[in-house]
Amino acid sequence: MNFTKVKSIFSSSIRFVAIAFACTLILFSNGVPAFAGGTPTDPREGSARLDSLQQKAEEILQKPPIGMKETQAEANKGINEIQGDSDANDMSRPSNSRQVKSAAERVTEALEKVTGKE
Repeated sequence: MNFTKVKSIFSSSIRFVAIAFACTLILFSNGVPAFAGGTPTDPREGSARLDSLQQKAEEILQKPPIGMKETQAEANKGINEIQGDSDANDMSRPSNSRQVKSAAERVTEALEKVTGKE
């Protein structure tokens, strides 16, 4: 009889701790997604200004649709047929973001640290 009372108190306290942990996890996971990516730029700077890209897109909108030859020529210059090579150096991509590690690299390093294989 005394054992069931202790078991009941123990299970209710474990339940309380589990619920408190889950609520804390939900609370902090909502506030931290911005830090998950490991952005190469300072978050206080905001997004990069891509002015020439915007100008080029506005110019394209004012013109009639371009033909296939012009589309292919613009697409071969850079990222796609609209952007061409406008602000290509300002955009973040794997080739110019060397300090940021991919998720696979992070997991591999973490597993090596845990297993002791460095």
